[in-house]
Amino acid sequence: MMKFLKTMLLIGAMAAGMSAAVTLPARALVEIDVNKGNIEPLPIAITDFLSGDSMGADIAGVVAADLKRSGLFAPIDKAAFIEKISNPDVAPRFEDWKVINAQALVTGRVTQEADGRLRAEFRLWDTFAGQQLSGEQFFANKQNWRRVAHIIADAIYERLTGEKGYFDTRVVFVDESGSKAKRKKRLAIMDQDGAGQRYLSDGSSIVLTPRFSPSRQEITYMSYESGQPQVYLLQIETGQRELVGNFPGMTFAPRFSPDGQRVIMSLLRDDGNSNIFAMDLRSRNTTRLTNSNSIDTSPSYSPDGSRVVFTSDRGGRAQIYAMGADGSGQTRISFGDGTYSTPVWSPRGDLIAFTKQSGGEFQIGVMKTDGSGERILSTGFAQEGPTWAPNGRVLMFFREPAGGGGPRLYSIDLTGRNEQAIPTANFASDPAWSPLLE
Repeated sequence: MMKFLKTMLLIGAMAAGMSAAVTLPARALVEIDVNKGNIEPLPIAITDFLSGDSMGADIAGVVAADLKRSGLFAPIDKAAFIEKISNPDVAPRFEDWKVINAQALVTGRVTQEADGRLRAEFRLWDTFAGQQLSGEQFFANKQNWRRVAHIIADAIYERLTGEKGYFDTRVVFVDESGSKAKRKKRLAIMDQDGAGQRYLSDGSSIVLTPRFSPSRQEITYMSYESGQPQVYLLQIETGQRELVGNFPGMTFAPRFSPDGQRVIMSLLRDDGNSNIFAMDLRSRNTTRLTNSNSIDTSPSYSPDGSRVVFTSDRGGRAQIYAMGADGSGQTRISFGDGTYSTPVWSPRGDLIAFTKQSGGEFQIGVMKTDGSGERILSTGFAQEGPTWAPNGRVLMFFREPAGGGGPRLYSIDLTGRNEQAIPTANFASDPAWSPLLE
């Protein structure tokens, strides 16, 4: 994966009305508290970056779309802009931006280096304080311009919220095409906004439950190419693939440990019971973690690797349980009506996302790690499979409409108010969010 060269931008004291030695004020007047229950989107003006072609407008457009989709920002219509930025190195006329209620302003420039590389620079301004909040420039190959835009959006998001962004990420999922009776399922990958989709498998065999490593651009998934479900590891960039192991019976929903050194999965034995096993990817040694006369499935590690959450019907119907990573202290944590499935621990460690079936509907929700504070974020005819953005603020899942058709991908934030459809070429299911790219 290409590493982007990044440098900080200073602005002259006379042009900026501030000391050139100070680039980030101790406390800006403009900020977003993402811990509030109800967040009013911040009005932000994002000007087209100066360039000799359409690249500047294209990059600014992706930045604006990323920020808007987060639900935390409200990009202002360019038709309302009063000042036309002709030199992003000079402080803007702040009064012109305050009058249209732009609490933050983004300006920038895109140029081409002598070696053919793209240089993209931006400045983020607090218009009411009359200060530059941040300024950075990035060098990359021209074909990576969308990544540059996502990185800029992440930098703006982090500066104004204090939280890491999630825009420079990818999503692996199952692309579904053809009739329901003859559905072709292929592994596919795309940017988190749906752009840049490409296939990772040819559709000659059914693939299921792809999952990203938290530490590398690597996925684990299940394939039926041998006639039996087998677990594979796939390196995204090189295409190198290896079989994790041959397991008797059925294998379900493998997931990585936080350090990427183990996978945890559910194995179905001849006695009809499904239990949780962990495998060390280096030694291929397998450890059994549960031993119940029930169906234990869908395990997921806590971000520090010390705990595991999973689903079990040992109490009569499927509920969520938690245990130590060694299988100790197995405890039920969900007690709501209906049945629970696909629990996934947040990267922040504070919440567990889940699918719940209750009253003939499917729900995507979150609860605290002890099972308290359950909140339903989305309800639909058939929806499941939540996956977390790497900053733990947004979920993606898939949904099938009541009238038929096929599954589609959606994202929703923790308020439950900002649901977004994710564009894909065909039907799509089983999304898994990558860590931030490097």
